[in-house]
Parts: sequence; structure tokens; C-alpha cells
Amino acid sequence: MKQKILLLLVLTAVITTSQAQKASKSSKTTTGYAITASEKGGRSWRDVRMVDVATGEDVKTVYDSKQETEALNARTGKPIVKKDLSSNKTTTTTFTTTYPQRRVVNLDQVLDKANNNNIQTYTHARVIVISQNVPTDKPFATNSAAMAYDKKHERLYYTPMSINQLRYIDLKSGKIYYFEDEAFGTVKQGGDVANQITRMVVASDGEGYALTNDGNHLIRFTTGKKPTITDLGALTDDAANTKYSVHSGGGYGGDMVADASGNLYLVTANRNVFKINIESKVATHKGTIKGLPQGFSTNGAMVEEGSSVIIASSESTVGYYRFDLNTLQAEKVSASGEVFNASDLANANLAFAKKKKEKKEEETKPESQPEVTESAVAKKDLPQETMLRNGIAVYPNPVTNGVVRLSFSEQPAGKYQVQLLDLSGRLITSKDVNINGVSQVEEFRFPELSVKGNYLVRVTSEVNKVNVTNKIVVQ
Repeated sequence: MKQKILLLLVLTAVITTSQAQKASKSSKTTTGYAITASEKGGRSWRDVRMVDVATGEDVKTVYDSKQETEALNARTGKPIVKKDLSSNKTTTTTFTTTYPQRRVVNLDQVLDKANNNNIQTYTHARVIVISQNVPTDKPFATNSAAMAYDKKHERLYYTPMSINQLRYIDLKSGKIYYFEDEAFGTVKQGGDVANQITRMVVASDGEGYALTNDGNHLIRFTTGKKPTITDLGALTDDAANTKYSVHSGGGYGGDMVADASGNLYLVTANRNVFKINIESKVATHKGTIKGLPQGFSTNGAMVEEGSSVIIASSESTVGYYRFDLNTLQAEKVSASGEVFNASDLANANLAFAKKKKEKKEEETKPESQPEVTESAVAKKDLPQETMLRNGIAVYPNPVTNGVVRLSFSEQPAGKYQVQLLDLSGRLITSKDVNINGVSQVEEFRFPELSVKGNYLVRVTSEVNKVNVTNKIVVQ
């Protein structure tokens, strides 16, 4: 009886700790700009609002499609020359395409549910409304799925669907500017899905980058006094991309984020992640995001902090999610039951950017103190088949007897929590450990590992700002 009571108390403590940690992480105020409809669940991407991803609510409206806004020329500041682009009748385009097995989602984003060499094909016909007696020189007349936030100049850059034109909202004045008669993309019509621009971000160099659905046009636009628009050409698949191509129709749609080292990360609408080297234009497939609910297409993305990226769906209102760029494991962020589904997200954060405190500590570090890297740690006498990340090694891998050992090398002294999770991110159990040495090995016996399969071992420390996750295999 005493053992049962003790077990119940331990489980209660574990659950309480887990819930407290999640609540603490979700309580942070993380805001970003989103392209949405005027209401939750809508399918007209013509409004821009600032949203709080923790609550799922809008903080303020940046652009309301119902308002009348005069558009100005980005070069001269004068009102744009209005063109008679409206149609007296609804124009529709029907296109028929044969694809690997997939389903089609809003904004011409083809969501490949499997994307795993499925050889079944079917022909899907769809009708797209291009114009319905609406002047296309309105700011968001044809909807938009690509936006980037330029913090330095307080601008939101975007491009409308099916219109080869770069535009931006001046957040200080609320005015909207167009780069008239300057080609931004090569889209021919609404049915030209491959050339639609649905991904955009401002990178660490301060310049904007936009990418077509098919990955054949990476466009750079500078944001200084004399902006230039340059088509850098097509991306190239890394040789390791055997199953997944950055040009695949199954990945049309999505968004881009940038890191502090000058790279871009493409999150496709079907949950795949590619790391893009801007200089070489080589795209490396990093994997597929795990732990998202069924029907959640990944259309909007922005960096939360570190390796954490917030994602939104144009289809689903169930919530905003975050995933880790290292593990690609996702978890829900928003606490509300329904959020604004969005075709795009944007903020100024860069992935893997060092915090100000970390930069200051690095500057004051004595020159005699050697930098500790994962490669240096890896040279130590660790067993083979070891999963190593940020100086924390997990072994053996695969696990055969329910025992996992963790080696902490050059980690700050303090209290750490070791969590065992399934691949969906569900906490199975957790244990605490105190680290007080330069190199320390701790052994953990998890009876739950008697069930074969894949698990995650996460090591966290709120005091030392450590959050490391390794995947283990149980045989």
C-alpha cells in the first residue's frame, strides 16, 4: 500500500512539473505578423494583423482589407498609376495535373500527405477564381501568402498572389508602397502554381529573400536607400536529398525563416524542412516535422528563439505550434481553442542567435580558456554508438536492457531534468540529476524501455538554459 501511495506521489510530481514547465514556456509573450482572413477559419488572405501565439488572439490590426488605402510608388513616393486591371466578369482557370498521391489545400498549396515514394497517381482538376470584378491594384486584391518583416526600416514586405510585384507596408505611417514596373517573379496566371511566391523572409544580412513554389527562383531584394531586385536563380538539391527534393510539387507552399549564420530554412506546406545556403543555393533536406495534428498544413513560420520555430496553418484553426530545428519535434503553443489560421507569419527573430548576455560572457571570456565544441567532446573516451549533442552524450544506442547512460561534459554545475518522451512529445517519465563536475556520467534505468521502438531523451535546465533532445532506439 505504501509503495502504491509513493508511486502515486511521484507520478503526480512528474505531471505537475511537466505542466508547470509547459505553462512557463507558453506564458512568454511571442508576437508576430500574420496574413489572415477577416475572421478565424476564413479563406481570403487579405488582412494583416499582429497575433499573440500564446493566446491565439490578435494584438492589433495592421491592415484591414475593408479600409481604403492609397498606394504609393516605392521610388517616387507619388500615387501609383492606376491601371484598368479589373474584369467585368469572373475569370477562371482550370488546370489538370498528375501528381504522386496527395491532397490539395488552399492557395494552390499542394499538400503531399505521404511524400514517401508512393507511386499511386491520380488526376486532380481544380478551378481557381482569378478576378471577380475586383481591381487587382488594391493592396491585397489577389490574396497573399508571402511576407517578411524588416525591423530596421519598420516595414512589412509582401507580394500578392499572381502579381509579379514587390510591395510593403510602412508600419510607422500605415502607407503602402509598390515597386511599379519592376519584375518580381515570373508567374503568368493564377493557375501557374509552380511560379507563385509563397515564401519570404529578411535574412541576417538585412536583405529580403523570396522563393517560388518550385524552388527555381530565389529572389533577393535589398532594403536600403536604393533597393534592388535580383533573381538569383534556381536552388539545387543536396546530393543527400535522395527521397525529398526542394522542387517537389508535394512541398508547394509554406514559408521561410533565417538563422544568424546566413542560412535560410524552408518549411514546406507538407511539413518538410530544408536548410538553404544562400551563397551556393544548395538546399539540404533536414527531415519532416513530427507531432502535428492531422490536416495541419505548415504555411506560416517565424523564429521564436534559439532553435524553436512557430508555425501556423492556412487550413487549421486548432492552434499555433512550435517545432525544434534540431529534432523537428512539434508541440502546441497556443492555449486557446481556436486561432487565426494564417497563410504566412513573420517577425525579426533569427534562429540560433546568441542572446545579449551570452555575447557579453563570450567577450569577457579569458583568452586562455579553450572553446569547448562537440567535436572536441567527441574525441573523449565515450563508447561507440553514442548520440552526442551540445556536450551531452546518450548511450548505448540502440538500448537493449532498459538502461541509458548520459555523459555530461563541460556542462555548468546545477540541477538538470532528464525526460523520457515518445515521438509525439508525450512525457513518459522524468528524473532529476545534480551535475557538479567537469565530466560526469549518470545512469538511468527506465522500465518503460522494455517496449521496442523509438524514444526521445530530453535534458533540460532552466537555470543554465539547457534544452537538448536525443533520439534513441530500443531493440
